[in-house]
Amino acid sequence: MFPNAYIEYLIHFHGDRDYFECHEVLEEYWKETDPGNKRSIWVGLIQFAVSSYHFRRRNLAGALRTLEKAAEIIAAEREKCTNLGIDHIRFMELLSDRRNEIITQQTYQSVNIPIADTALLQTCKVQCERLGYVWGSKSNLADKQLISRHSLRDRTDVIMERHSALKARQRKKGQ
Repeated sequence: MFPNAYIEYLIHFHGDRDYFECHEVLEEYWKETDPGNKRSIWVGLIQFAVSSYHFRRRNLAGALRTLEKAAEIIAAEREKCTNLGIDHIRFMELLSDRRNEIITQQTYQSVNIPIADTALLQTCKVQCERLGYVWGSKSNLADKQLISRHSLRDRTDVIMERHSALKARQRKKGQ
């Protein structure tokens, strides 16, 4: 009923609080199912995870910017949110509260997306437990691997791909 990538997103968001992985998992799914649609519900959820990542790292400007983009999309996608088992009204309240926390420079606290679909919630909790995560756990603010994952990951493949694309563009210009 729900896409596996979405369930993985929810497990990472609520279980190990790996917002970077949330982004990776759902971005891949979005590119496969709704490519180029920057107003997609998937983009809104990705941006919410990215905002959480930035907020936890105290990049308040980045957190606010991505949260506002996420809130704009999620506000416009009430039906899709509901179809994804999310309580849209409570989610919008959460986004508003999170915005205020960022603006007033409060300390990051983990939050839970308000899932209204009990079967989805149960599925996520069971899978979370199987992976050794605790659903709704607090983020470990001392875990540097988790908090600075974007800067610690191996980017060799990304760099090589960009280099190849640049060479292809240069060859094309030279023709």
